Amino acid sequence: SVSLNKMCLCVPGLDSDESCEGTSEGSFKDAVVYDGAQKNNGAVPQENGIKKHRSSLPAPMFSRNDFSVWSILKKCIGLELSKITMPIVFNEPLSFLQRISEYMEHTYLIQKACSQSDSIERMQTVAAFAVSAVASQWDRTGKPFNPLLGETYELTREDQGFRLISEQVSHHPPISAFHTESLAGDFVFHGSIYPKLKFWGKSVEAEPKGTITLEIYKHKEAYTWTNPFCCVHNIILGKLWIEQYGTVEIVNHSTGEKCVLNFKPCGMFGKELHRVEGYIQDKSKKKRCVIYGKWTECMWSVDPQVYEAHRKLEKKGTTDTKKQKPVHTHTVMFMFSISAVTFDQFDTSLLNKQINFLQNLHLLTPNS
Repeated sequence: SVSLNKMCLCVPGLDSDESCEGTSEGSFKDAVVYDGAQKNNGAVPQENGIKKHRSSLPAPMFSRNDFSVWSILKKCIGLELSKITMPIVFNEPLSFLQRISEYMEHTYLIQKACSQSDSIERMQTVAAFAVSAVASQWDRTGKPFNPLLGETYELTREDQGFRLISEQVSHHPPISAFHTESLAGDFVFHGSIYPKLKFWGKSVEAEPKGTITLEIYKHKEAYTWTNPFCCVHNIILGKLWIEQYGTVEIVNHSTGEKCVLNFKPCGMFGKELHRVEGYIQDKSKKKRCVIYGKWTECMWSVDPQVYEAHRKLEKKGTTDTKKQKPVHTHTVMFMFSISAVTFDQFDTSLLNKQINFLQNLHLLTPNS
């Protein structure tokens, strides 16, 4: 037998950086929908000076079973969908600017990369972050709202050590830009997204044009990549499901190292669904390690020779593969990721600060 000496890079569906071994479903599985702010008179509770974020939504998701998207999309086959008005029932209660903010779901991976001394290990961790950034799309079949031109969204997470701002910089074509920086000054993460949508009869395909950049100041490195294609199937009939496919190249412009990730299409019998496979090469184009796994579960890094030996045994059916179960909220909460649930949490303390600010400017009277 072959001993597969592998290192777990990340578990995209989980809410911490704990080991892949012995993972279990999170508290969202049986979460109760309620408005947690009511118990605190609208103020966000704190623990040790850090704001505690809600773990459930104030209202449940409604059913889409009574609505047919076919009556709208049947005239749009092969067309670009950004200019087509869709019924609100097919939206999720987030804007696309907030959807971009979910890239930071696993910020600890960037922080880990900042602390690593070996450039190959940093590339492994950055690759894990790039995969985890799209993992929140698992089972997310609702369409986010289109932002208005000039609309912005700001997010500060002191507990995770970053702040983010995103803006809709173009209306047609719709282009969103974002900029994230570490509160400790360790990194900057920024980019722009142009989601070009097309309807192909039974599916909707999203081509996420735009370059994403991660800068790590300590090592004076800049990484760039683009996201894979995303496709929602069974638009007309059957259960909606999502696959991501295409090649993602992550380039370290300082060292010349490159990570090539192949998000595999589902295939005829679904054997390749959610699978990701790739490698890291140094500036001399020598393969240093193989990265594989599923973007909905876990990513692993192994030596190329060991991986090839393992693949031979896998074809014979003599290996034992352990399946990880992604964790996100269940259907009553739009299948949101853990980060998405915390968005739009109302905090009356911020409202009071705004009122005081306007009163000081004499734009608002005390009795208004």
